[in-house]
Amino acid sequence: MRIVFMGTPDFARASLAALLDMPEHTVAGVFTQPDRASGRGMKLLPSPVKALALERGIPVFQPAKMRDGTALACLRELRPDLVTVVAYGRLLPREMLDLPSLGCVNIHASLLPELRGAAPIQWAIARGFAETGVTAQLMAEECDAGDILSSKATPIGEREDAASLHDRLRDMGASLLQETVSAIADGTAKPVPQDHAKATFAPILRKEDGIIDLTRPVREIDCLIRAMTPWPGAVLDGLKIHQARVVLPSCAPNAPLGPASRRCGDGGILELLEVQAPGKKRMDAEEFFRGQRQLTVHS
Repeated sequence: MRIVFMGTPDFARASLAALLDMPEHTVAGVFTQPDRASGRGMKLLPSPVKALALERGIPVFQPAKMRDGTALACLRELRPDLVTVVAYGRLLPREMLDLPSLGCVNIHASLLPELRGAAPIQWAIARGFAETGVTAQLMAEECDAGDILSSKATPIGEREDAASLHDRLRDMGASLLQETVSAIADGTAKPVPQDHAKATFAPILRKEDGIIDLTRPVREIDCLIRAMTPWPGAVLDGLKIHQARVVLPSCAPNAPLGPASRRCGDGGILELLEVQAPGKKRMDAEEFFRGQRQLTVHS
C-alpha cells in the first residue's frame, strides 16, 4: 500500500518509525505541523516526525491551513491508499478523509469512547483511572468519534506520572498501528461503531489545571500531581510539586504536620517530596523548607 503519515511530536515519531519497518508498504509522504521556535535563541526547529522523515528521505509537507485547498492538493499528488494519523494536532476536512480508498486511520491514546480529545494521557491519571490504552479508529469529521478497528489496554501504575505513561502508550500505539495496517492490507479489519452515549472528553491542558486545591481529597490531589508531570506542572503556594506521598485519613487522624506536609480536605496528608521554586532548580522538599526556616530566622 501507499501510505501517507500525519503526525508531529515524539509520540507520533515512534509510529512513523514502525511504519518504516514494514517494507511491504511505502510511506509516500509525511504531513507535520510547521516548524516552531524553541529554546533561548527561539530558533525554528523541526518536529520529531519531520526530522525522521528527512533522515529517511521521505517528502515532507507542512501546510499552515487544512481547509484552503493546499493540503488537499498535496495529498492528491501523493495518491495514498491509506492515511495514518498520530498526534498530528490538526483536524482533517471531509475532502481529505474521503480521498484515500482505504480511509484514514488514527491512533488515539485512550480506550475510546473514553477520553476523546487532546490530552487523554494526563486526564486518565488525573481522574484516577485504573487502566487506559490505545485505540485504532477510522477517522470521522467529529473528533475521535470514528469506528474502532482495534485497541490495547494497560493498567496505570500507582505511582506512574504522565511522562512514563506517555512513553508506554507511545510504544503501544506504534505496535497497534503496525497490526492495524496489516489487517487493513489483508482485508481482516472489522470496524465497530463507538457507543457515543459513553463518550467522555479530555480537553487540552491549561496551566491553571495544575493548581492544587487542598480542600480536595488527598488521593485526588496525588493523581493531579502525577497527571501534570512534566507539563504544565502541579503548583501549590507558588511551588511546583514534582513528587509527593499520600498518607490516607485512616492512617493519620491526628498526625502532626511537618513543614513539608499539608492536610487535605478528607483529612489525609500530602507529604511533599520534591519541589521547585520559581527560577530555581528542583530539590528535596525537606531541604527546601529547612532553608526557608533558616532564612526566616536570620532575617
